[in-house]
Amino acid sequence: MSGEMRVTLPRVLLVDDEKEVADAYALRLEDVADVTIAYSGEEALETVDPADAPDVVLLDRHMPGLSGDEVLKELRDMEMRTQVIMVTAIDPGLEILDLPFDEYLCKPVEREDVRAAVDQQCQVLAYDLLGQYFQFESKRAVIEAELPPEQLDGHEEFAELDRRTDELRDRACRLLPDADDVLDTFSGIDREGY
Repeated sequence: MSGEMRVTLPRVLLVDDEKEVADAYALRLEDVADVTIAYSGEEALETVDPADAPDVVLLDRHMPGLSGDEVLKELRDMEMRTQVIMVTAIDPGLEILDLPFDEYLCKPVEREDVRAAVDQQCQVLAYDLLGQYFQFESKRAVIEAELPPEQLDGHEEFAELDRRTDELRDRACRLLPDADDVLDTFSGIDREGY
């Protein structure tokens, strides 16, 4: 696998109770990701802000206190858009069928593989964000085509839709270098009624 990443500085939350291990994986992502380290499941959950979610969470399964499986469940309950990669020494068994992770890596993981997994998951997230962006942008475009601007001024729901649409576009473009090419194809639709 190549150690080069397509994504520029994704936001990564690295969760491992073994300080040396966490620090070593953070070093593997040095210069290619903005890494925050949490040395326990509890610290990870305190660190996460669903309104400003990390792009990728690297999560150990076996930790005292809150296990990685429990942290994963809590993260998914927050309904934030983030990709979770389990990075663990626990060999997977049938119990992982019920775990909602996006990738599973068995320790030790080489530098190139960690980088490739983060890069791939950022691309997956970017396409997911683009799907939601197109839903929001379609609503925004049809409303703007059909209603006069003065009716939209000060409308809280439309302002929130507008904000979220721009936020989705910005995040997708940050995670997927060629997202602008995909987004440009969306602009050619005539939405005005006859």
